Amino acid sequence: MKKRIITLVILILAAISFGQNDSVPTYKYSLGVTYLSFLNFGEEATNTHHYEMHIGYQLTPKDKISLKLATWKLFAPMGIPLWDTLFLDKREFFPGRLHETGIGITYQRILWKGLFATIEVLPLYKRYLDTNNQLIGKGFKLYTTYHLGYHIPIFKNRFFIEPQIHGNYWPIDTKAPQSFQEKENKWNNFFIFEPNLYLGVNF
Repeated sequence: MKKRIITLVILILAAISFGQNDSVPTYKYSLGVTYLSFLNFGEEATNTHHYEMHIGYQLTPKDKISLKLATWKLFAPMGIPLWDTLFLDKREFFPGRLHETGIGITYQRILWKGLFATIEVLPLYKRYLDTNNQLIGKGFKLYTTYHLGYHIPIFKNRFFIEPQIHGNYWPIDTKAPQSFQEKENKWNNFFIFEPNLYLGVNF
């Protein structure tokens, strides 16, 4: 986690250094990814194999909607707070993996200059795998996220970077096997402070 935060800070500083905030052209479409998609390396036990893509359309200079495609493999409950001493503690790991995949929609609104707010709604199809990678259950999750960030155009808005903080909330989460549900029951169905970074190209 520390390596991810350091990487995030470096990318933000680089973006600010090369940012172009004046006389930028407007593009109708965008393609973006989260920096987590580039961090699927390291120890397998804590590798989430997180891949995410956003295909956006600029409705107005301040409003954008996007199609979100995402997949990841969780090794522990998502509701463990980042600052909790049990975060990344093997005692809280699942007895296997939770593989979630979905297609959703996002809406972004520019509030002031580059400051923006975004809401994302992502229905997820869940597959539960045991320690032998065998399927032991399926379920559904309605996953929502709420973002506050800053849009930084790069190279006259051809590319962009968006550092942001978001909270996650999943009001619907069904059909977990008992061994997984016992782990989930210890934690909330939200995660309130997650730093993130989106990288993208406009066209």
